[in-house]
Amino acid sequence: MACPPAYCDLGKSARDVFNKGYGFGMVKLELKTKSSSGVEFNALGSSNTDTGKASGSLETKYKDKCHGLTFTQKWNTDNTLGTEICVENKMVDGLKVALDTTFVPNTGKKSGKLKTTYKRDYVHVGCSVDIDLSGPTVYGWAVVGYEGWLAGYQTAFDTAKYKVTQRNFALGYKAEDFQLHTNVNDGTEFGGSIYQKVTNKVETSVNLAWTAGSNNTRFGIAGRYQLDEKSSVAAKVNNASLIGIGYTHTLRPGVKLTLSGLIDGKNFAAGGHKLGLAFELEA
Repeated sequence: MACPPAYCDLGKSARDVFNKGYGFGMVKLELKTKSSSGVEFNALGSSNTDTGKASGSLETKYKDKCHGLTFTQKWNTDNTLGTEICVENKMVDGLKVALDTTFVPNTGKKSGKLKTTYKRDYVHVGCSVDIDLSGPTVYGWAVVGYEGWLAGYQTAFDTAKYKVTQRNFALGYKAEDFQLHTNVNDGTEFGGSIYQKVTNKVETSVNLAWTAGSNNTRFGIAGRYQLDEKSSVAAKVNNASLIGIGYTHTLRPGVKLTLSGLIDGKNFAAGGHKLGLAFELEA
């Protein structure tokens, strides 16, 4: 089979059906553009309708394809600056190395992480290390795949305490129109999801999760229907009787509108339902 996905992307298709096309309690505006020199800009602004808090971010990205380099700079309204330098497929085919740093001018706080991934047929592995002289934390993961079957493991080791702080395991199956994903996090959190592409216009997803020692089981179903080439609708419901509805429409090339709403089925008359509005502009 081709290269399997990264550990964080296992079950992504099912999560996308649940998460994309919604923005409850938020008003968002996103602008994407690209300069003639190849620099990509992504500006995002949002406002929380409950608290009135506004936030924003700006990201610039430049790719030097000749040398396999990607430079990314980020800034947000929390006044955090981020810089990432990445080189891919140059030292070894399939190897990606990145240095990710953040800086907060107000406090002088600095942090960084060195990240590496390597992928080829049947295997995809990654490792990252915090740049912390007092004792970095080492993160690692690996995913192997064969004839559609996928198995992954993710761990973290705190060198300051000489302790493994994370042990996650995942198992799944991926076909052209069907995906199954199960996972166990630290032996206490269990989860599973099923994704199916019923037709070219219809996608469905089921999600299930529970915690050991607790009777609190979380269950949800979601679906997305492509009305036409410009419009789509999405809906989801969970066992807490929260019902989400979303509508996305391309007003014109590069201009997309998303409307969404979250209804509390248990307290319908009491109100407290949430609405969302998002504009996405791309030039």
